[in-house]
Amino acid sequence: MKLSGRRLEDPEINLISFIDILLVVLIFFMLSSTFAEEGRLKVRLPEAGQLPVQQSGPEPIVVTVTQSGSYRVNERELVNSSAETLRGAVLKVAGEQRTARITLRADGRAQHQSVVKAMDVVGRLGFAQIDIATVDTQTVGSQTP
Repeated sequence: MKLSGRRLEDPEINLISFIDILLVVLIFFMLSSTFAEEGRLKVRLPEAGQLPVQQSGPEPIVVTVTQSGSYRVNERELVNSSAETLRGAVLKVAGEQRTARITLRADGRAQHQSVVKAMDVVGRLGFAQIDIATVDTQTVGSQTP
């Protein structure tokens, strides 16, 4: 029995919604990839090894953070622990040279905020090479009686 006037249509897949979803995913990945930049401070992670690594070039500027949160620049204690005092002391030692290495030595019991403040000050001054000093736990353990 044939029905009159009815014609079977070919099935088709609507790709418009699929293209919309792909465009949204593409925009998401494009936007999220621009936020994957590294921070403005480049921190050189400590390397483990038995022999110290010989560095060539001028001596680094050493910023020390004590347990109480006070700062020293090249073993000279600062009058207070404000960011402006630390900034002035680093500028006095470094002069106009921003390619010098900064070695940050922080007491293990120092507050995290004091260490971050020191890193922020040297980063805002334009120093790009910041070393974080560590000690070998095997050497420290063998020195204690």
